[in-house]
Amino acid sequence: MRLRALLETEALGLRLLGGDDELDRTVRGVMTTDLRDPSRYLSGGELVLTGLAWRREPEDSERFVRILTGAGVAGLAAGEAEMASIPDDLIRACARHRLPLFSVNENVSFASITEHVVRQVSSERAGDLAAVVDRHRRLMTSGPAGGGPEVVLDLLGSDLDLRAWVLSPTGRAIAGSSLAGAGPELPAAVSATLAGEHLAAARTGRRGPHRVSAGGDTYSLFPISHSGRAMSARDVRETVLSDWFLAVEADAGDWSPERLDLLDGVTQLIAVERDRRDAARTVRRRLAQEVLELVQTGAAPAEIAARLRVAAPVLLPGLGTAPHWQVVVARVEWEDGDIPGGPVAQALLEEMLAAPEASGPEPSDRIAVAHMGDEAVALVPLPAVPAGAEGEEAAGRAPGLHADRILAAVREPLSRGLDDDGRLTLGVSAAVHSAEGLRGALEEARHARRVAAARPGRVCAAGHQELASHVLLLPFVPDDVRRAFTARLLDPLRDYDRRHRAELIPTLEAFLDCDGSWTRCATRLHLHVNTLRYRVGRIEQLTGRDLSRLEDKLDFFLALRMS
Repeated sequence: MRLRALLETEALGLRLLGGDDELDRTVRGVMTTDLRDPSRYLSGGELVLTGLAWRREPEDSERFVRILTGAGVAGLAAGEAEMASIPDDLIRACARHRLPLFSVNENVSFASITEHVVRQVSSERAGDLAAVVDRHRRLMTSGPAGGGPEVVLDLLGSDLDLRAWVLSPTGRAIAGSSLAGAGPELPAAVSATLAGEHLAAARTGRRGPHRVSAGGDTYSLFPISHSGRAMSARDVRETVLSDWFLAVEADAGDWSPERLDLLDGVTQLIAVERDRRDAARTVRRRLAQEVLELVQTGAAPAEIAARLRVAAPVLLPGLGTAPHWQVVVARVEWEDGDIPGGPVAQALLEEMLAAPEASGPEPSDRIAVAHMGDEAVALVPLPAVPAGAEGEEAAGRAPGLHADRILAAVREPLSRGLDDDGRLTLGVSAAVHSAEGLRGALEEARHARRVAAARPGRVCAAGHQELASHVLLLPFVPDDVRRAFTARLLDPLRDYDRRHRAELIPTLEAFLDCDGSWTRCATRLHLHVNTLRYRVGRIEQLTGRDLSRLEDKLDFFLALRMS
């Protein structure tokens, strides 16, 4: 299709700002990006959509336009949502490089333009390929009744004799096609291998499709990126743990350019569906945020219970009884510390908590996840425990989430995506059945995550069963009591350390961890025993406590745990 045709389509909300003599350029595809340098994702002929987040100063426009021109894009369309008008420096840069520039009305979404371009470009391709894409488009835009990506992939099977699956970064099947009576399921080991290869390729910046051998078969992996927000990421680590991918049981190295273009169009259509599903999670995320804020601020149980009654029908439609709840806390950390961990952990937790053996979106659509700083917190509803379940719980078969099962399902692929500079830690609480228990469940999950963080490995998880009995009591100590208790014991030591760099707090922690053994503690700290005795004596002098007494040792131990 030509750029001129886009300009003549009023529903797209495009206004030409420059390049009227270049409107006969051919558009071969579309890409949404706010990367400062998107060149590695461009192959030429694209209409580039941007929200201008890459522009920090006027000089950025010249550099950005020069990169697009060098990649051979057909044109640039800039959204008006963030700025009242398109900057003059961008208009001038496009004029210098003869790059057609459009503005996009703030009421028109980039997803709508993407869908229109994919549909039009696909319809211009020859024969059965164009027919397949058009049928995909009708099904994808017909809403829930159309069947979503599952039916799209079935058409790939029936029309092109291809078996394909949409997989999550953990290897869970989001959707799958069937062919000649075969089921859509992939063996778990194959799914995990494909997910790991996809994540490893994404971390290195290699362009798809990627050829992978798994389980004796050959697969081609096509990335599926968000058509909107995720493409504005400035670092691949912001999206690598949440983007889906398309796995096709075939060697795409033997395909014609037309067939590769078709699969690229299919991934863009599925990306639109992904954005739609993400938008549907907004309500659940907001409910989780509201409940967790009430819990953290010490709201009355009756107020929290009222909010839970609102949340339950959304998360468990049709369930007549009040559910139990679990809390899961996740943290994603990168060694350089430049990547915000909260949104990454939120998207990942939404995917991980879907049942690994279940296909489709339904399991994750019944989980509410909020991110608070660098931490993501999931509020997971469970059906009320039926009569007689107490015996099952005692036998270790209680319903709900178990840290070891979550870990087993995701460790292999996610370790590839985290590579050598990322880490994921999770903590899982026990199930609670009332608003009064949520605060304790949240603290319990956080304590469990800290236990996981102390272990080696890129992906670690711990459950409430692994917490010591004293830790289980700490969440129920009122905040003001905690603060007063820890301040009375630890503040004199912190003040002294700040003034003299005496390392009394680390010495106290090591002394207690060594069960009061002078020799073991001195060895651990690489100190002479007399130096250790001097430091412990200073601790006792500043606090008025005696570290030879069990009661005082226990008080210090609890104060350190609560601080």
